[in-house]
Amino acid sequence: MENSSQEIQEMSIKSLESTYNKLSTAYQSMTEKGSNTTLVQKRRNAVKMGLESLREAWQTGDFSYGEEAVSASKEILQGLLPAIEKQIEKAKEGSSQKTLNERRLTALKLAIESLENRLT
Repeated sequence: MENSSQEIQEMSIKSLESTYNKLSTAYQSMTEKGSNTTLVQKRRNAVKMGLESLREAWQTGDFSYGEEAVSASKEILQGLLPAIEKQIEKAKEGSSQKTLNERRLTALKLAIESLENRLT
């Protein structure tokens, strides 16, 4: 994680910001419709924590979460990986969807590693 190039770092931060924004929009939409938002809320919070962990490690930022919250977020992010890997497999080579999901996968793996480092 520490050896990630500046380009990888920037793309990962942007990818997680995009993912967070999409989850926030989904949360708001589901709330307005009266749908159950528990899963989306957990994922949104986990992505936010992963993003803040990477920002603090690579740039400057504040990270003040307890070990239990970090561990829970790490598990939630790990749970997202198989679905993204399947989407990458299904996407056409060179498509924007494949590129987006490859960047998202990289960003999530780095966020998971960053959170894991905080537990040791």
